[in-house]
Amino acid sequence: MNLLLVVAVALIDADNRVLIAQRPPGKTLAGLWEFPGGKLDAGERPEQALIRELDEELGITVKEPCLAPLTFASHAYEDFHLLMPLYICRRWEGVATAREGQTLAWVRPNKLRDYPMPPADIPLLSHLIDLLQ
Repeated sequence: MNLLLVVAVALIDADNRVLIAQRPPGKTLAGLWEFPGGKLDAGERPEQALIRELDEELGITVKEPCLAPLTFASHAYEDFHLLMPLYICRRWEGVATAREGQTLAWVRPNKLRDYPMPPADIPLLSHLIDLLQ
């Protein structure tokens, strides 16, 4: 079974809300909500991939010292095994804007479970909710 390494981030605003994005139609797991991030390019470190992905997906600039690892997901899907470190970030430059057809939502931690998410993301929620309460 192939191992897929992706990286994700919980962006947390001044009101302690978390940014999630809805996967657009046509993508795998379309309609589900997830943390921003994506696959690592060859030779890329997770932090570099997040900085690149956040610029591409949301048009924001994140500096590496502002990314703090929180936890990770390890989940066996039917065709691959996903390994996904989750970082938190409270400081960035710019305004998060959907640049890839996704819908964005700033959500209070206690409301995150109201949004349907991919199976790998669900176990991450308790770590994030515990951190933000």
